[in-house]
Amino acid sequence: MRLIRRGREFTGLCPFHNEKTPSFTVNDEKAFYHCFGCGQHGDVISFAMETDGLSFPEAVEWLAAQAGLQVPQSSPEERERAKVRSTLYDVVEQVCAWYQDQLAQPGGREAYNYLRGRGFTDETIERFRLGFAPDGRGKLLKSMGGRGLRQDQLVEAGLIKMPENGGNPRDYFFNRVIFPINDSRGRVIAFGGRILSDGQPKYLNSPETPLFHKGRSLYNFTMAREASRELGTVIVVEGYTDVIALAQAGLPNSVAPLGTALTEDQIRLLWRVANEPVLCFDGDNAGARAALRAAERALPLLQPGKTLRFMALPAGEDPDTLVKARGAEGFRTLLAGAHQLVDVIWKAEVGSAKHDTPERKADLERRINARLAHIGDSGVKHHYQETLRMRLRDLFSAGRRAGGNRPGNRYASGRFGGANRQEIAPGLRARGDIGAMKVQQERMLVATLVNHPDLLSDSLEALNEISLQSKELDTLLRVILNLAVTRPVLDTKELQRHLIQSGYETPLGQVLHRQVYRQASFAAPDATVADARAALEEILARYRRERLFADRVAAKEELADDNNEMKSKKLLELVREESGVGGL
Repeated sequence: MRLIRRGREFTGLCPFHNEKTPSFTVNDEKAFYHCFGCGQHGDVISFAMETDGLSFPEAVEWLAAQAGLQVPQSSPEERERAKVRSTLYDVVEQVCAWYQDQLAQPGGREAYNYLRGRGFTDETIERFRLGFAPDGRGKLLKSMGGRGLRQDQLVEAGLIKMPENGGNPRDYFFNRVIFPINDSRGRVIAFGGRILSDGQPKYLNSPETPLFHKGRSLYNFTMAREASRELGTVIVVEGYTDVIALAQAGLPNSVAPLGTALTEDQIRLLWRVANEPVLCFDGDNAGARAALRAAERALPLLQPGKTLRFMALPAGEDPDTLVKARGAEGFRTLLAGAHQLVDVIWKAEVGSAKHDTPERKADLERRINARLAHIGDSGVKHHYQETLRMRLRDLFSAGRRAGGNRPGNRYASGRFGGANRQEIAPGLRARGDIGAMKVQQERMLVATLVNHPDLLSDSLEALNEISLQSKELDTLLRVILNLAVTRPVLDTKELQRHLIQSGYETPLGQVLHRQVYRQASFAAPDATVADARAALEEILARYRRERLFADRVAAKEELADDNNEMKSKKLLELVREESGVGGL
């Protein structure tokens, strides 16, 4: 960043948030920085930690190196380990350069063709320092010996292994495409290798060494850390090639764990660069199970503002194929619809389980409470309990309601019911097809927003609080809302083009259909803004009345079970609030 002296201080554009007018100041005499725009404040060590995602010891070590100083070690043993690590960095770096050179040799042609066949350009291959470990056993040891590196150093770095039954040492990687793995300071510390033949394992990582601890490292962390400052989040995918494909397509803020499920240390590492990393999983049952495992591992670590989100990939797709098919913008659209961690927990417990008896309801509550017991932070736990308690109330209340004018029947009165009910959904109620009616009414809502995007800015908060019955339409709504946040000024054609390019042409066609317009003229593109706004306000008020009704029913049941003053006051407040938005 560029700083300009202003009196006794320096000023410039803040690296912690986007701004056009400088509000970031550095006081050299008092040795601190402060941003008057976003409130970030600290010293040189905290600056290194925040901007580079370093831990405190890493920040101290890096700053000392910049100043040409040696960080004091606490014991002779630690001094010896630091000396070994310093030497091994040079060893691994030399081997990385050798692997790169082997890719350019005639013997590396198959590996090079494999990388080009994956769609990687020469520039990408060079940027990620991809290489090749040749098949001749002992080639690495022989070549590195000629450069003055010792066998014990190569063994210590995990590049040579000694057979347990004796015999000659052998290269750890051979006949594999090589993917260098860097630490948080960008230094090469290990390698991943993909075999070119049909052997197993298909992918192989370096063993644990003084430099490399698999559960504490993430592939591409350095590049993703820098990109995440601008892009606002970090994406977690499964493998090396997924990361590289996303980066080449314009999404450099992606990382991958190294052949294992995401660990607690890796989650903490992600939170150094983004408050809400997004984890990508397959959209099948295996992907759902993997998402749940990650959620379970994250629960004890959750902090205010620190969580995970989850993106389910379309069936048969991985990040590599998806970004090639839909482009970076299409991938970002799916990313914007990522689910919250609480949704993963809810779906895992509710799913297809029955909750039609008091005993089953009690068991569902017990299972959910058992999961929430793992949350360490009391504030986060409280809000999880409140959120899931409300969902349970809605779930159980929906089970008790049957037919008629009920909260589950969206828009059952007013403009969307009563005298105009046949205008909204002719024939649907006669057939008793309540589910189809709800979906059709949800299409009316989405059509109103697509055809009148000017209404979005004033209703974002209220729209974010509702959840549509149709998962497809709910995802479409989330994409529209997320786009409205990043682009406050939207027109209908731009919004439709974005949705089509992002792969939502089919559900969009069902929304922008003449049958929808016949049933709800206010949703049509030729409707007046005043009519569309009035309809949208009534839809949102309806959702609020439904929520308040469900809360009131639940509060009455609680009061019946345990009549006390606090619960009585709560019920009275809900009744007053419900009256304030109109009766049902």
